[in-house]
Amino acid sequence: MKKPVLVIMAAGMGSRYGGLKQIDPVDKEGHIIMDFSIYDAVKAGFRKVVFIIKKENEADFRSAIGDRLSNQLEVSYVFQDLQNIPEGYEVPEGRVKPWGTGHAVLSCINEIDGPFVVINADDYYGKEAYVKVHDYLVQDHPQDGPMHICMAGFRLGNTLSDNGSVTRGVCHIEDGKLVGVTETHNIFKTADGAETRNDDGTAETLDTKSLVSMNMWGLTPEFMEILEKGFVEFLGGIKEGDIKKEYLLPELIDQLIHSGKAAV
Repeated sequence: MKKPVLVIMAAGMGSRYGGLKQIDPVDKEGHIIMDFSIYDAVKAGFRKVVFIIKKENEADFRSAIGDRLSNQLEVSYVFQDLQNIPEGYEVPEGRVKPWGTGHAVLSCINEIDGPFVVINADDYYGKEAYVKVHDYLVQDHPQDGPMHICMAGFRLGNTLSDNGSVTRGVCHIEDGKLVGVTETHNIFKTADGAETRNDDGTAETLDTKSLVSMNMWGLTPEFMEILEKGFVEFLGGIKEGDIKKEYLLPELIDQLIHSGKAAV
């Protein structure tokens, strides 16, 4: 089996942050979060990294991290471009942002010929997650119908911020299998745990021990084919005025779970 590939989604616009937070140093030595991610991934057995970026940020990424890594492992760049859509479709008037995480991963279809893990550029996952996902991807899996993929789950309490709210995919699990993910917004850390605050001012307490998704998925080459077909269906379902609708990785995987096409 081919060595799993590390795919890093780093094409976010950074509008809330006001810049490219993915390449901002996080320690006095000048390391960025991706340094730690790639170090942990290489230790776990990954030998190639694919950066999904915007074309205009290529020089910044090469100088911040890519050039340093190129003599240690294989490095590739792919570009998430709003205009990169199937023939016969057009970008809705007024849309400026790319099409979401599903479209981002689809951007690296020509770089993937084996199993791969997808992560966010600006999240820290820890070495154990890379080991577990890598080991899962190189295992033999039963040929019993559904596609066998995986997700690293993290305890909600370990992913909260002291500086405002976070959005997390709260996982529903049965017998070690993911059966659904509920995207949950406005999750705040509280004195005795966590809560989500609704627009009407009400709050709901959350279990800090529950598992959440941080967009770390272990996937297979056949997933790319499904992703490609799904994007066509997504574009076909866009209605007039849907200029912000996104093609999201967790939503597609949730659909595959419920249709019996994937075991996660």
